[in-house]
Amino acid sequence: MLIVDDEPHIGRIIRTRLEQDGFIVYLAEQGQEALAILHQHPSIALVLLDLMMPGMSGIDVLRVMRADVRWATLPCIVLTAAGQDAQLREAEALGVSEIMTKPFSPRRLLSRVQAYTAPAAALSADPSQC
Repeated sequence: MLIVDDEPHIGRIIRTRLEQDGFIVYLAEQGQEALAILHQHPSIALVLLDLMMPGMSGIDVLRVMRADVRWATLPCIVLTAAGQDAQLREAEALGVSEIMTKPFSPRRLLSRVQAYTAPAAALSADPSQC
């Protein structure tokens, strides 16, 4: 799983919670870094993506993902602040799996992550198998 959020404390909180539940998690604070991680770990099963990031936005990351056959259907949950209607419509048009508004319930996030990763929930110790 890949978390992309430019607010390090949010990414770390989410990562810690998901790792406690047995998920292997990569964390990126910038769009380019997220794409590099996807290239390095092609078996990533889910992306949690913030839309508002400096430089390469979450929408830009999503556009690149959807244009690449390897990630065209990769489940992606957008985590975003309220009031970004135009960006949310664009994310929906790009095939985002789900949108969760910040602040969100950690329990609900875990439930949604489990729903999207259920077939891949049996993890090994090898991070390339996420």
